[in-house]
Amino acid sequence: MSSTRKIFELISRPFKELSDRNKLLILSLIVGIVSGLGAVVLQELVHGIRHIMTSWFNVASDYLLMLVYPGIGMLLSLLIVKYIVKDNIGHGVTKVLLSLSKNESKIKAHNTWSSILTSSLTIGLGGSVGGEAPIVYTGAALGSNIARWTGMSYRNITILLGCGAAGAIAGIFKAPLAGILFTLEILFFNISMTSIMPLLLSTVSATVVSYVFLGNSLPFECTLAPFSLSNIPFYILLGVLSGLVSLYFIRTSLWLEDRLGKIRNPFLKWIFCSLSLGILIFLFPPLYGEGYTSLSPLLNAGNINFDGQTILASMLHYPWLVPVFFLLILILKVFSMTFTNAGGGVGGTFGPTLFMGAILGFIFARTANMILQSTGMALPEQNFVLVSMAGLMAGVMQAPMTAIFLIAEISGGYSLFVPLIMTSAISFGTVRIWENCSIYTKRIANTGELITHNSDKAVLTLLKTSDLVEKDFYTIDIEDSLGHLVNIISKSHRNIFPVIDKHSYFHGYISLEDVRNDMFSVDLYNTKHVYNYMKTSSTYVYEDERMELVMKKFEQTQAWNLPVVRRDRTYVGFVSKSKIFSAYRNELKVISQD
Repeated sequence: MSSTRKIFELISRPFKELSDRNKLLILSLIVGIVSGLGAVVLQELVHGIRHIMTSWFNVASDYLLMLVYPGIGMLLSLLIVKYIVKDNIGHGVTKVLLSLSKNESKIKAHNTWSSILTSSLTIGLGGSVGGEAPIVYTGAALGSNIARWTGMSYRNITILLGCGAAGAIAGIFKAPLAGILFTLEILFFNISMTSIMPLLLSTVSATVVSYVFLGNSLPFECTLAPFSLSNIPFYILLGVLSGLVSLYFIRTSLWLEDRLGKIRNPFLKWIFCSLSLGILIFLFPPLYGEGYTSLSPLLNAGNINFDGQTILASMLHYPWLVPVFFLLILILKVFSMTFTNAGGGVGGTFGPTLFMGAILGFIFARTANMILQSTGMALPEQNFVLVSMAGLMAGVMQAPMTAIFLIAEISGGYSLFVPLIMTSAISFGTVRIWENCSIYTKRIANTGELITHNSDKAVLTLLKTSDLVEKDFYTIDIEDSLGHLVNIISKSHRNIFPVIDKHSYFHGYISLEDVRNDMFSVDLYNTKHVYNYMKTSSTYVYEDERMELVMKKFEQTQAWNLPVVRRDRTYVGFVSKSKIFSAYRNELKVISQD
């Protein structure tokens, strides 16, 4: 063991001698590589499990297994989470936001593998969710833990957490720019050039890893028609519809999740959710897994045929029932997704958002074409399928820039930038009329624990109360005499004296003004005691409290100094406005630097 430690120290010594800036760049490259590998492993596991379980289907009766497979995947994930991981790992992006907001950017080490394992079982066996959120959680966990293992500062831990999340998105979609924009729009609140370079290194390295192992093909290859100005009114209308469907997505999923949450027994909930999901998938096969394979005919104007796969396949033989069939899929995807997660499965909303966007675009274009058939005008359905994916992303995630560039990168649809921008912006604006929070932030926004794009809150979030505590105050026991207090005052350069007992329990404080009149009355030194001069504090600051709440306490009390205590009210020190303002200015300089 000692020889191993010596070898490790010898290897790591040159790294320790580097500047923090160079360490950050090296680690961002490493984080990008491992995040990209994580994305590759997740995709290969999902595809491998799906191939093993479904490749031998050759008769219609085999599709009855669609009733069973998703429940098995959910149960396996539930057992792993409940008895091995013993931690809630669902809603990955929301968990990353919470770690940024209230957990000092720390993510548990098991998240570097647990989300990949459980989500691959869930999705590979038919769970109707996406693998993007779990891999974001994995990438963020890798970044956070690598940064902590190498002794990086809190600020650099946060940056490397973002690098891991960005690398995960870049790796799973082969979209480096989208990875950066995802981190900026959804996870981070502000960015400087200091942080941009690590993000670039992370996303590019993750993308290269993905290309090396998964080949050069794009995730959503499609045949696009040229953009036509005459279609602009239809893209505008699609943007409005995307915003409305986004609102349906957010509100319905959260409502249904709350309803299912009332079932306390996890196995009873699994039975209900797995049966419900199995029936939905049996009736509508595109709800199986992520559903991306079902989008290929829509993106390439291919033949849509589910004969032998569902008892509702005959609907597709009647032109006007085709959009109805897909409208039902659009409505029920939210239910299948929520059933999967509530029943013990692990997956995210990212994939279902893309899937529903594609379905919406197809319904819109196919319906419009049937209405306009007599005019000789025809909308390119594949274009609208692609653009609508961006529209729904912009609405559900409230991240229009990520939506625009992700769809362009994963499809090669750069010729559709104008409709992508138009539809995404209108969808975002439409949903914001009724909903200010994204699907990721809705749950935690009301707690005040969410990092926002408000600069003041953003900077305050980076400040840790425990780092700003001043401890150079002379404490005095509550039973001490005035004479002892005067002796303490003569040694101190501060004018506040915290009063504690033998157990370090904080009782109050004495200011120099409180004893000024009696300081020189020697006859009172033994007759008066500390408690005769003590003031109690109207409020306390806890050493692990968020800085935003600390500032609210300063505003409410109009105090210049507030005592800092632990949860059992043992004394720690004081925090002052001047110290906070100084730290705020310094942090603002770092964030704003070029």
